[in-house]
Amino acid sequence: MKLNEIRDNPGARTPRTRVGRGQASGKGETAGRGVKGQKSRSGVSLLGFEGGQMPLYRRTPKRGFNNLFGKRYAEVNVGRLQKAIDAKKLDTKGTINAETLKAAGVINSVHDGVRLLGKGEISAKVTIECAGASKGAVEAVEKAGGSVILPPPSDKPKRDRGGKNKAKASAEDTPAKEASAEEAADQGADEQEDKSEQE
Repeated sequence: MKLNEIRDNPGARTPRTRVGRGQASGKGETAGRGVKGQKSRSGVSLLGFEGGQMPLYRRTPKRGFNNLFGKRYAEVNVGRLQKAIDAKKLDTKGTINAETLKAAGVINSVHDGVRLLGKGEISAKVTIECAGASKGAVEAVEKAGGSVILPPPSDKPKRDRGGKNKAKASAEDTPAKEASAEEAADQGADEQEDKSEQE
């Protein structure tokens, strides 16, 4: 074997097709782009164009939006909780959380946590740990002698978007500013009296 005899297997590399090089080449005249006109030019996009009539993507109604930062909760009503307890799928002695609810078949997926809702009635004394709960659900569980454990509130300050909050803050600051101005005026008057007494 010699270095000058080394080459690829037949068909491993195919030369690129040179277009627009005469009729005999098979890719002459329109260079494989079909007829002349708009579609044969570069930089043209006709995706979704329907000959001038309103295209489908503009005819269909658009409603709502997808919140990128929104959370999806697995919702459980207190009535469903009681049914699972009656069916002996849940143990009331321990703390009920997302994992025990999924193991009992009450929810299919945990998602971003479990949210307890107040539909139905509950009579069992349970301790449930969840990501959120409605006011009615908390009252129903506590009425039955149980308790709801919620995550602590985040310390992240709320974004001040101006408007009412800004006006309220300025209204609260105004009396403080007036009081400080009065104090400064009183202090200035006292200093003048001291000077006159010394003279």
